[in-house]
Amino acid sequence: MKKIATRQSYGEALVSLGKENDQVVVLDADLSGATKTNFFAKEFPKRFFNVGIAEQNLMATAAGLSTFGKIPYASTFAVFAAGRAYDQIRTSICYPNLNVKICATHAGITVGEDGATHQMLEDLSLMRTLPNMTVLSTSDDTQTRWAVKEIAKIQGPVYLRLCRLATPVIYDEGEKFEIGKAVQIGEGTDGTVIATGVTVAEAIQAKEELAKEGIQIRVLDMHTIKPIDREAIVKAAKETKKIVTVEDHNIIGGLGSAVCEVLAEEYPTKVTRMGIHDCFGKSGPAEALMKEFGIDQTAIKQQFEKA
Repeated sequence: MKKIATRQSYGEALVSLGKENDQVVVLDADLSGATKTNFFAKEFPKRFFNVGIAEQNLMATAAGLSTFGKIPYASTFAVFAAGRAYDQIRTSICYPNLNVKICATHAGITVGEDGATHQMLEDLSLMRTLPNMTVLSTSDDTQTRWAVKEIAKIQGPVYLRLCRLATPVIYDEGEKFEIGKAVQIGEGTDGTVIATGVTVAEAIQAKEELAKEGIQIRVLDMHTIKPIDREAIVKAAKETKKIVTVEDHNIIGGLGSAVCEVLAEEYPTKVTRMGIHDCFGKSGPAEALMKEFGIDQTAIKQQFEKA
């Protein structure tokens, strides 16, 4: 199966978007080789700004550019974007509701060997609580290319979560997506896995293995964390016997919490949350860490094999 890191997809999609829309500008904090914004810098050097290792300034500068009609895409690692620059995002971008697209790469434990300090496990929680912010976490190359272009069409702040790890291409080119609408994969009634980002491919693989045992589940690719697809969540709770969420993020405040909020208000249902259980990550290969923290296909499969 072909694998592509969503940060790579992001960099390539930026170039395509830049050709279509001359109001798009890109900013980076001295990590353009890793975030892949260097592709845009090479193609459009006058529309690319490297602010250096100054993430707060990155967001403030992007905010300023947006007030002149530009569409800034501000990029750095998630731990710096959502963490170090949180105050600037809150006060300079979200409070005035400015048209800034924050595209954060290297999120989650799948950053791997960079270790706990660089494994951002709290960004979805931080970003989805901010008023005016739209939050996306894409699962593959196709979806990421769509998201990069789609967020340019909406007015207001957006946080797009991207990964370092190369992951399977799930969707065919030209697949239709919609912000705020989950993608349902399968019609199984034994259970539902609601996944986001890198865990979607793991959930699909678990689904295929469980089918060999006669256990039929469905997968919801929740690429939009905010606004979340309340209708799809309630529908899954009504139609399937078990609800499991899985994310490369702390189970507190992320996808699992968002799903529980919806069901508590609309259709009370027991939810099993798979993710990082209120702890920091570790240094190691990404795949080994997914196994260690119980967010890989084996761990998902075991959730539905339990009596």
